[in-house]
Amino acid sequence: MTAQDSKLGDTDDKIFVGKGNEPAWLTLALANRHGLVTGATGTGKTVSLQVMAEGFARAGVPVFAADIKGDLSGISEVGEAKDFILKRAADMGLTFQPDQFSTVFWDVFGEQGHPVRATVTEMGPLLLARMLDLNDVQEGVLNVAFRVADDNGLALIDMKDLRALLDAIVPDSGKKGPDAEEDPLAPIRKAAQGFGNVTKATVGTIQRQLLVLENQGGTKFFGEPALTLKDFMKTDRDGRGMVNILVADKLLQSPRLYATFLLWMLSELFEELPEAGDLPKPKLVFFFDEAHLLFNDAPKALMDKIEQVVRLIRSKGVGVYFVTQNPIDVPDRVLGQLGNRVQHALRAFTPRDQKAVAAAAQTFRPNPKLDTAKVIMELGKGEALVSFLEGNGTPAMVERVMIRPPSARIGPITPEERKTIMDASPVKGKYDTAIDSESAYEILQKRIAGTAPAADGTGGEGGGILGQIGSIVGTIFGTNTGRGRLTAGQRIARDVTRTVTDKVVGGVVADLGKSVGGQLGSSVGRALVRGALGGLLRR
Repeated sequence: MTAQDSKLGDTDDKIFVGKGNEPAWLTLALANRHGLVTGATGTGKTVSLQVMAEGFARAGVPVFAADIKGDLSGISEVGEAKDFILKRAADMGLTFQPDQFSTVFWDVFGEQGHPVRATVTEMGPLLLARMLDLNDVQEGVLNVAFRVADDNGLALIDMKDLRALLDAIVPDSGKKGPDAEEDPLAPIRKAAQGFGNVTKATVGTIQRQLLVLENQGGTKFFGEPALTLKDFMKTDRDGRGMVNILVADKLLQSPRLYATFLLWMLSELFEELPEAGDLPKPKLVFFFDEAHLLFNDAPKALMDKIEQVVRLIRSKGVGVYFVTQNPIDVPDRVLGQLGNRVQHALRAFTPRDQKAVAAAAQTFRPNPKLDTAKVIMELGKGEALVSFLEGNGTPAMVERVMIRPPSARIGPITPEERKTIMDASPVKGKYDTAIDSESAYEILQKRIAGTAPAADGTGGEGGGILGQIGSIVGTIFGTNTGRGRLTAGQRIARDVTRTVTDKVVGGVVADLGKSVGGQLGSSVGRALVRGALGGLLRR
């Protein structure tokens, strides 16, 4: 053991991940160039993920990770000095120092962590269509529904809002008014038909897919209070990054919901965070386990957006690490952007498996001292082939290393330990109680009853200040005139107002609550600022 080996460990600018003939360091300044952790089941991927998560947390970088089996929850408890851990640490020249990390647990179903919610509007039609497994025609109708909601100031918060809106755009299906001659929702139906042929059969198919999603627990995901992503990007009192763990064992039973939810989070981060340039360390590191679910049967339009987000989110200071069994699970155009690689063992029992091993070997920068394809099949548990970016961002030659032991506990925590952590959580009480605000469902019910304001903000009751603001801004944006007929003055005013609106919504409407902000956002042309993956005008 050399003097250098005896000093191995994390530094101010690097994370020590493992050691073979040479130490394997993950450079913090290059950590937002994304990464990939692969290997067969039981080869040590979760431990490698935990080692990197601990290193980022020590460096003050917040971490988000999906915990599929519950094993990652041990990062919240002090590690145990077991014999095999002490031996591995000694073999590497390390002194094992038990540690634990500040952890926040999240759970879409609200059972083993704080509830995670998004509004239907925030999800957007593209991701929602992916979640519902809709075809192109059905996705088109869903886009029509969102456009009609935008134009009519209908905030889509939860599933009942979307159901009510879909019912409202079905032709010739509305209840008649008191005089039995006028349909109160006729303007909405007419507007929907103006975008194309919205048929009852297509809407019925979407409604059935919504029922499937509801049966999978999707009802709990959509609603308020919606998640504020900045709650993921915090440090504890010691300056360490908070480790955010999504409890995903139950969520994974609904693969599309799981994959679309994580993709939504990435898209929201992409939309919300400002450009950061080259930072000495990332603002956030995002571990995407079972990453193959994201790409399975994804249509080309969605694949294009995934590639775009992965490519551009680096400039926002976010590092994305995909975790899956084989590199071929990740499309080449995304794989080429994952510069930091950890490859655990793969087994080759069939010709297809052998091709997969060869493909995995070809993703590394060759090392003349290693037969990469052969070594991939020889790796023991806890061993890996590693290639991290170095210098000016070029991949280092692949090295065979033993992954260092984690400092925190390896394996799941007990329900009692989880409860103690939840009780001391920095976001306790913020998301735990659902709020049912007035939104599209309630507004449509009022219109049927003849008590709601018209779509232009006039008539009926409840117009108030929001109705006046909506009317004024609607005039500026041209939404009170025929679609597409903006005057030159309106176009100039629209562009100016887009900038001003962010400050208005952020400063004034935030005090009125997010549900009101969502309605105001619709009245000022929410469709104009919806991101490609569903990122929207936020508070």
